[in-house]
Amino acid sequence: MTARDVAPYGAWASPITAGTVISAAVGLSEVRVDRADGGAVWWSEGRPEEGGRVQLVREGVDVLPEGFAARTRVHEYGGGAWTVAAGVCFFANWGDQRLYRLDGPGATPVAITPEPATPMGDRYADLDVAPDGTWLVGVRERHGADGGEAVNELVRIPTDGSGAPEVLLTGPDFVAAPRLSADGRRLAWIQWDHPDMPWDETGLWTAAIGTEGLAEPDLVAGGRGSSESVVQPAWSPDGGLHFVSDRTGWWNLYRAGSTDPVIAVEGEIGTPPWVFGMSRYAFLDDGTVVAACRRNGRDELLGYDVPFTSIDSVVSDGRHILFVGASPTQESAIVRFDPATGGHELIRAPRDLGLDPAWLSVPEAIEFPTEPGPDGEVRTAHALYYPPTNPEAEAPAGEKPPLLVLSHGGPTAAARPMLSLGTQFWTSRGFAVVDVDYGGSTGYGREYRDRLKGAWGIVDVADCVAAARFLADRGDVDPDRLCIRGGSAGGYTTLQALTTTDVFAAGASHYGVADLGALARDTHKFESRYLDGLVGPWPEAEAVYRERSPIEHTDRLSSPMIVLQGSEDEVVPPNQAELMVAALDAKGLPHAYVLFEGEQHGFRKAENIVRALEAELSFYAQVFGFTPADDLEPVEVRHLP
Repeated sequence: MTARDVAPYGAWASPITAGTVISAAVGLSEVRVDRADGGAVWWSEGRPEEGGRVQLVREGVDVLPEGFAARTRVHEYGGGAWTVAAGVCFFANWGDQRLYRLDGPGATPVAITPEPATPMGDRYADLDVAPDGTWLVGVRERHGADGGEAVNELVRIPTDGSGAPEVLLTGPDFVAAPRLSADGRRLAWIQWDHPDMPWDETGLWTAAIGTEGLAEPDLVAGGRGSSESVVQPAWSPDGGLHFVSDRTGWWNLYRAGSTDPVIAVEGEIGTPPWVFGMSRYAFLDDGTVVAACRRNGRDELLGYDVPFTSIDSVVSDGRHILFVGASPTQESAIVRFDPATGGHELIRAPRDLGLDPAWLSVPEAIEFPTEPGPDGEVRTAHALYYPPTNPEAEAPAGEKPPLLVLSHGGPTAAARPMLSLGTQFWTSRGFAVVDVDYGGSTGYGREYRDRLKGAWGIVDVADCVAAARFLADRGDVDPDRLCIRGGSAGGYTTLQALTTTDVFAAGASHYGVADLGALARDTHKFESRYLDGLVGPWPEAEAVYRERSPIEHTDRLSSPMIVLQGSEDEVVPPNQAELMVAALDAKGLPHAYVLFEGEQHGFRKAENIVRALEAELSFYAQVFGFTPADDLEPVEVRHLP
């Protein structure tokens, strides 16, 4: 057995560099099967090495020419930016947000929606094509020059670009998932209003659709006052309308006209619709429904044994199920699964990392005690724990590793049980990582998701603290080198943890919220009332917002911090980061600030992803006094002793 190099935790040499994290990396999503084109399989690829461009791929062949990217800004988070029918693709182009028609690979895209009066003012998403191919329906989000609240509507668009979009439905604050029946005579859709988010309360509606537009609509499920989240409507081969509802406390599958679930399971078929176009179930031609479900922190394909723990974008070609699948030792792939045989093939394999599996840290699902509930009942929370893993290095005797506590975004999201080189970057260098599914996370039922109601900045912080203490008490990590990091809502949890507790020795905020009041006043429409449920109604609860805002309690800061921010972020504007940096500077606390020009909410450009990782590693190295094995450009840490 080859002797291992002895080096402090954090200073281990690793082949998983920041460059490896993004080199040839793609984000696979939105699988589509074009049954009118011989069952051709399409999907989208987000490519950091192309500046974050989203390319469309048909059967392994890129279809969008240079200068085009299929990405929409509806709700700012996008999704559902394209669809395909009979070999013709329709997509929202990132550069101008207009809809384009592409008549197959090699063709030149042609705009089919007019140039709006306000640049990028008309944005489109969640498209569905009529059976005869002459028109499509979708969501339009219209922004005016006056900067007022955007208007979200269902529209019908001629696919040849011969006319302006026709408004089918206006009035609700939000609309999503317009789905045409097989004969094109009925339309189903989801709608909801402020202050609800789509995982709080939505309504599923249907109406006949004809030359005169929509007939009088019918409410199928949910609706105002129902406290029911209805998502992902779809028509089955026999014409039945299906949907996912959490009316029993779990997002289960139902068929319109029946109160009994088609699939009843203590697990989540649904997922929070942060983006458009999500699909977690599909039908075979014989009517069999196949669904992905999350239980115990991992996904499964109900009734089948598949080697994937993360499953998204479930569709069918009639005989097979296709999806984006990943596992703790494999990045995302496009999978074609045969329910008849139980076998599968990879249509789009994950990149070849050239790594021995011994380099990969496989997570342990942990459950740990956390703060009691309002009535004093004992509660538990969940997380994925990744131990330091490096086949060529070991730490000096008696040393325990530093811990990175990951607080995910959303906050209504979840830790993903899939290979992330961004996580392995840390574990292969000797960091332990715990990805926390704090109260409010999805995948554990409505009651768990509702723990964060009125308690953002309290429950999430308590659960992150509890995870760190659990691992320290168990002897896995160094209790004096506990760190917390997160982006967006996870960045807020990070900042809140560093201002309300003394547990963490350092932290990293990636585009995190520092001032809840500023977020409530300044953020985009989709999330403009989100905090009503998480904190309280604005401005009536302004005192609560101040109490929960890290920027109001900088006097409590005592730990070093690195802040990373995009210059064009409209979800969490840069002034949020700069307020916190100014406070750190005023207190003389060690800190670093990295602003990425041209980036929005989340870093998509390869060079910025690399710089963010390396800067954070450099920051921890300087704070904890170890020398990284990597040849890094050091980040400037102000006020370092």
